[in-house]
Amino acid sequence: MQFQGSKVTLVEPTETLREPYMAFYEEWKASGEPIVPWVVEIDPADFAGMIQSLREYADGVNIKDGWVSSSTFWLVTTGDRVVGAVNIRHRLTETLIRTGGHIGYGVVPSERRQGYASELLKQALLKAGELGIEKALVVCDAVNTASERTIRKNGGIEDSEYIEEDGNVIRRFWIETK
Repeated sequence: MQFQGSKVTLVEPTETLREPYMAFYEEWKASGEPIVPWVVEIDPADFAGMIQSLREYADGVNIKDGWVSSSTFWLVTTGDRVVGAVNIRHRLTETLIRTGGHIGYGVVPSERRQGYASELLKQALLKAGELGIEKALVVCDAVNTASERTIRKNGGIEDSEYIEEDGNVIRRFWIETK
């Protein structure tokens, strides 16, 4: 898909994208908005260490108890701007079935409403299929209507909602990856 004359691609995190990633990270931190997916919250001060940790998570090494292996990709424009990120969990736990799903994705605030989220999820579903996930669970808060539209646009079929202890409603959708 073309975005303002640029093509976007999901790529594995790499040292060569340090500067564009730092700009992406700093903008999101400065916005004060919640950061999704969770891996973007990792402090990139030790950039090489962060990249190594992301590779280890994909390999199932050094992950926290109760967590699962996950692959992270960055959505990068032709001009090497990082505009989004996705974290794909390789399997689901009971908690992920209720509130996390297979795929967590986000676009930096300044780049929203341009189609990046839909393309990010579209490409993430292909990556999930390559990881052996035939049907991906993707969730969003009920108040996040933009995310719901993105999920539905990518073929999301709604499952039952889950209500968290604080009353927040999680909408849950399944999407075929192939």
